[in-house]
Amino acid sequence: MSKKPIPVTNASGRAGSNKPTGRQLIASNRKARHDYAILDTFEAGISLTGTEVKSLRAGRASLVDGYATISENEIWLRGVHIAEYAEGTWTNHAPRRARKLLLHRQEIERLAGKLRESSNGLALVPLSIYFSDGKVKVELGLGRGKKEYDKRQSMAERDADREIARFAGRRAKGMSD
Repeated sequence: MSKKPIPVTNASGRAGSNKPTGRQLIASNRKARHDYAILDTFEAGISLTGTEVKSLRAGRASLVDGYATISENEIWLRGVHIAEYAEGTWTNHAPRRARKLLLHRQEIERLAGKLRESSNGLALVPLSIYFSDGKVKVELGLGRGKKEYDKRQSMAERDADREIARFAGRRAKGMSD
């Protein structure tokens, strides 16, 4: 009676694949959520070189000054800093080069229409960059810039919510003030 070997599979169900699955965050742009009221979010692929991917695997990226532009029916990510790969040689990349984002044509046209129709300051800002099933993805936010008083109001609401949660937690534990 011979037994057949059982194929080894990973979490995605593919036999023999060592690719990581799920979502692994590389960098997030917390300042974007503070400076912009995010109206809509999009996920886009990104066209990278080999040393950029290796640098991202080491977690060396910054989205702070990043923004996306639309030119000639293509979306470009600009101002994002991906540090040079430490072991890279002459094949290393420029840290702040423009990188092409990969979206479907209909999504690009819809984004271009939204940016064109709004005359009052909509912008495409990168919110996070992450690995999704081994591929690098960028989460873009379509946001309207906040005024200073909007930022103060958001902070006040957040502080009030924190106080309410703290009081509710104390009350649940039986500690009353």
